[in-house]
Parts: sequence; C-alpha cells; structure tokens
Amino acid sequence: MVSSRGGRPRRKRAGQYHHGDLRRALIDQALRTIDKHGVEGLTLRAVGEALAVSRTALYRHFSDKQSLIAAVAREGFRTLRLDLLAAWAREGHGEAGFQAMGQAYLAFAVARPSHYRVMFGRFVESKACDPELVQEAEGAFQALVDAVVAQQREGLVRRDDPVMLARFVWSVVHGIAMLTIDGQLPPDDGAPGRLSRYASERLRAAVAVE
Repeated sequence: MVSSRGGRPRRKRAGQYHHGDLRRALIDQALRTIDKHGVEGLTLRAVGEALAVSRTALYRHFSDKQSLIAAVAREGFRTLRLDLLAAWAREGHGEAGFQAMGQAYLAFAVARPSHYRVMFGRFVESKACDPELVQEAEGAFQALVDAVVAQQREGLVRRDDPVMLARFVWSVVHGIAMLTIDGQLPPDDGAPGRLSRYASERLRAAVAVE
C-alpha cells in the first residue's frame, strides 16, 4: 500500500508483522502481552491488531485465546524439559547434575516468566483436550523423575517412591521460582540465589540415603 504523498510506501508501526513465520510472531506477541498485562489481559484480537494481521490470517493458526495459551504452555514445557536434560548431562549426572537441574529450573522461570505463569497458572481450561500439551508437561516432569531414579540406582538418593520424591523436590524449587518472579524476595542482598543454594543443600540432605 502506498501513501498519497510521493508514492512512498507506508511504514508499519513497530511490532507489526512483516513477513516470515506468523505463528511464531503471534506467540511472541502473546508473551509480550502477558509480560505487560498478565494472562488475564491477553486477547486474540489484540494480539492480531498489534501485528496488523487480518482475522482470517489469525484464525488460520489459533481459533481462540485458549488455543494460543495452550501453544505458549506447550512451548514452555518443551523448553523446560530440554533445559533440564541439558543441565543433567552437562554436569555428568549424579549429585552435580541434579543440582544443576534445580538451577536450570529457576533460570528458566526467571528468563521466561510469561511462559512460566501460563504453564502453572491453570489458565489452560482443559489440558485433556490437548494431547500434545499433556505430553510436553509430563515429559518435563519425567526428566526430574528419571534423574531421581538414576540416583537411586547409584545409591545416592533414598529409595522412596520416585514420583513422590520428584514432586517434593519440584514443589520446593517451584515455590522459590514463583517468589522470585513475583518479586517477593529482597533483591538487594541476592536473596533468590542465596535461598536457591540453601534449598539445594537442604533438599540434598532430605533425599540422601540415611
């Protein structure tokens, strides 16, 4: 489209969609909206308008807000799983790998708070209607369970129910992550990092073989 002055093409506003992967652009815009206004402030129409795309193009990718939120959650769980597995492998498994997984989990939450809030905020109305989302969520948790089982085989972790043990560890780290991204920990004394290290030590003592 050209303007009536000099035949120059009109410039699109910053943030408008230009070309390439529209689905990716819609998810990225949704994340920016969540970061600024929360999940409650997200609407499919506003996302499309921010990118200046037609409703027809928008609905080719996402039929409603729920489908967009589910896409954000799927991406989050998949990224978290890969981050956890990378941390576990990088440190050579065992105790060091397990501690690295905890650090990777917290780093993910801090780096991707919009993903994190969608993943664990009960914003997806029915995960059962999205098998891929269920698979990604279960896969992220399974990475933790597998690490627990591996340590049990090496005699490093007590032989409790590995799923229950993984839930115990997850609940502690998840709590720290939420406190951190909600700004509930004093930022001036390195509280998130100090609490994370303290929790790691206490968790290790709690799950170690007696």
